[in-house]
Amino acid sequence: MARQRSKRFELPPADENVEKLEKVVKDGNCYGAQQMYKSISARYVTAQRYTEALDILHSGACIQLAHGQVTCGAELALLFVETLVKGKIPYDDGTLDRLKKIYEGFPRVPLPQHLWDVDDMQQLSENLGSAKTRVEGCSSFLKAAIKWSAEFGTSGSGAPELHIMLAEYIFSESPEVDMNRVTYHFVRGNDTQKFASTLVNFLGKCYPGEDDLAIARAVLRYLSLGNLKDANILVDEIKKQTESTEVEFPKTDLMQFLNFLLQTMERDAFPLFNMLRANYKPSIEREPSFNELLDEIAQKFYGVQRRNPMGMFGDIFKLMGAE
Repeated sequence: MARQRSKRFELPPADENVEKLEKVVKDGNCYGAQQMYKSISARYVTAQRYTEALDILHSGACIQLAHGQVTCGAELALLFVETLVKGKIPYDDGTLDRLKKIYEGFPRVPLPQHLWDVDDMQQLSENLGSAKTRVEGCSSFLKAAIKWSAEFGTSGSGAPELHIMLAEYIFSESPEVDMNRVTYHFVRGNDTQKFASTLVNFLGKCYPGEDDLAIARAVLRYLSLGNLKDANILVDEIKKQTESTEVEFPKTDLMQFLNFLLQTMERDAFPLFNMLRANYKPSIEREPSFNELLDEIAQKFYGVQRRNPMGMFGDIFKLMGAE
C-alpha cells in the first residue's frame, strides 16, 4: 500500500507534461507524441489523478486537431471522455466548454455540392476518404460525450448542446447527408432556430420530393418525444425563413397532413387523429418510419398501447428479456 501511495506522488504536475508534449507535436513528431499522450495520461488515471489526466488529454486532442491530425485528435478526444467516465466526473458547464473546444478543433472542409461534378476522380476519392475520417472521428467522440452526459448529468437523453454539435457536424461534413441522423440529434437539442436553418439549407439543395419528407420527419420526431411546443416553433420558423430566401416551403398533401396533425395535438381528439391517418395514408406511407412514429405519438398523447408487431411471440421474447 505504501508503494502504491508513493507512486501517486512520483508523477509531476500535469503542466510539465503538457508543455513537453506540445513541443513534440510542434516539432512535427505527431505520432510519437500520440503514444506519449496515451501512456502518460494512463499513469495519471492509474493513480486516480483524473483531473490531471484530463488536462493532458484535452491539450493533446486540441493540438493534434490544430495540426490537422484528425485520427490522433479524435482518439485523444475519445480517451478524454472515457476518463470523464472513469473518474465519475459530473456534467457541468466547465466540462461542456472543454468538450466544445475539442469539437471546434475538428476541421470543416467544404465539399462540392454535387460530388460527381468533379473531373479529378482521384482527388474526389481522397476528399471523400478525408470527410469520412472526420465525420467518424467527431461522431464517435460526441456520441461518447452524450452517453457520459446522460449518465452524469440531468438529462436522460444526454446534454442537448452535445446533440446540436453532432447534428451540425454530420450535416456540414458528411458527403451524403443522412437527414435521419441529423434530425435524431436536433430534436434532442435545444435550438429549434438552428434546426430550422439547417432544414431550409437542405431544402435548397435536396432532390425533388425530399423536402416535405425532411420537414415531416422532424415534426413527427418532436411529437414522438411529446414535444408539441418545439414541433410548432420549428414549422413556424421554417416558414419564416423560407419567406426571406429563394427556397419555397413545400405545398404537398403531406404538409397539409402535418398542419392538421399539429392542430389535432392541441386537443383530446383521438378519433380525429385516426381519421387523419386514414385520409392521408398514401402520403404517410411515402416513408416507412412515419407509421411507427405516429404509433409512438398516439401512445405519448393519447395513452394508446402500441401493438407488438410480433404478437404472442414478441411477448414471449420480452418476458425472456430479449431486446
